[in-house]
Amino acid sequence: MSHPRIKPADALARVRYEIRGPLARRAHELERLGYEIVKLNIGNPGAFGFRAPETMRLAVIENLQQADPYCHQKGIFPAREAVVMQQQSRGVMDVTADEVFIGNGVSELILLCLRALLDPGDEVLVPSPDYPLWTAAVTLNGGTAVHYPCRVENGYVPDPEEVARLATARTRALVVISPNNPTGAVYPRAVLQGLVRLAEERNLVIFTDEIYDQITYDGAEYVPVATLNRHALCATFGGLSKVYRACGYRVGWVSFSGAREAAKDYLLALDLLAGLRLCANVPGQWAVQTALGGRQSIYDLTRPGGRLYETRRVVIEAFARSPWFSTIAPQGALYAFVRARPGAFPAFDDQEFALWLLEHYHILVTPGHGFNVPYNDAFRITLLPDAETMKRVLATLDEAAAAYARR
Repeated sequence: MSHPRIKPADALARVRYEIRGPLARRAHELERLGYEIVKLNIGNPGAFGFRAPETMRLAVIENLQQADPYCHQKGIFPAREAVVMQQQSRGVMDVTADEVFIGNGVSELILLCLRALLDPGDEVLVPSPDYPLWTAAVTLNGGTAVHYPCRVENGYVPDPEEVARLATARTRALVVISPNNPTGAVYPRAVLQGLVRLAEERNLVIFTDEIYDQITYDGAEYVPVATLNRHALCATFGGLSKVYRACGYRVGWVSFSGAREAAKDYLLALDLLAGLRLCANVPGQWAVQTALGGRQSIYDLTRPGGRLYETRRVVIEAFARSPWFSTIAPQGALYAFVRARPGAFPAFDDQEFALWLLEHYHILVTPGHGFNVPYNDAFRITLLPDAETMKRVLATLDEAAAAYARR
């Protein structure tokens, strides 16, 4: 007996997440056939041999006896207070533990924060390229993502005046991602000041995704957006996944500063949604205080001689030599956003090339169109392999490009 097909929700037709999409599923199929796949598609430090600091693991183990019950929907107090102390150390003085929410990674908190804010038809200003969960979360919660361009000729840094021209009476929020995923751009202070001024003038909520806050290179200055804001509500997102190489702990946080009095009802709505999911993973929360208060080992990896720095150097040098591809040197985060050189290929399609690369060379990248851009000549790679591995992979990438161009 045949059954009618079960139809998914219409809203999902407008949602993309290529990082774990069809190409990743095909890579899994190839692995099951015995092929080894180099997965440059996702920033997953543990998959490349990185470990969370030992002190964090010990903090989880030593507090397991306290991790059996549900905790408060906002998270355990030591973790929330540690976020407050970090914010205060950066000059954000108007936040308390009551304005901090711990989630199952930043991803869950993005979904909750937008669910608490948006009504159908509301608009959110989102960078292009973006981390695609932001666009997806806006769409899933009935909103419209209005993408503001971060142009390659500007080093993928937005122009606040251009962003302002896209704001309408329906605009509710502005998303800022710096250090940026996928481009590695770190926005200058003056640009961030312009974006904050726009939010203050238009009464927009600022959602500032700072999960890569301490991952910068060659003296690039990370500026916490909340330090520039006075009159808008500012939600700052951070977590253990990247700086602390603990993706599997699934611990993120969001702290609210600025116009908190005007946002009381919104914060109560967010508290309601946090309560509906009971609480975030409790064992991992016990690592937060140790992580934020201890020695910041990430700097050993991002300075000259450090593993991330040296892999980044290999990437920059390889694409400077490549006749096929180029990239803007990433100033922060864990990625390079790669573009096909103009005229290098008779025709280039990011999805087609990524599939070709996977099927014939067993390298998995994320096509650029998955980051909500209006062009199809880009893809993102992660900087997580060690330098020697990356040299071999990029040599193979040029070989694959030559074969693709000859097709």
